[in-house]
Amino acid sequence: MSTSSIETSSKAKRGASKASGQLKSGSPAKSAPIGKPSKIDIPQSECRVTKQELVLTLLRRSSGASIEEIMQATTWQQHSVRGFLAGTVKKKLGLELASSKPNDEVRRYRIVVRRGR
Repeated sequence: MSTSSIETSSKAKRGASKASGQLKSGSPAKSAPIGKPSKIDIPQSECRVTKQELVLTLLRRSSGASIEEIMQATTWQQHSVRGFLAGTVKKKLGLELASSKPNDEVRRYRIVVRRGR
């Protein structure tokens, strides 16, 4: 394999095109790539599940969820999960969060369902 087949980085290519005068400030804006769908083409029937909704679903289970389970479901780090539980679940959403640690097992968190007033 020859060394001439090594591609240059995109940053180097941009610098080269600027140096050759191909990009000018008065040039028209670039159009979107042909193969890339625009946002209008996305059907509205598909609903996206956010990480917040996913965590709240886990916490609403009768068994609740551990920090490790939430970390795996969301790819968040441990401190982010704890911050979400304290800041979003308890403070912003005003939900009551219960924690339990039965017989030296992993601590589990769940949302306490409020029954009528």
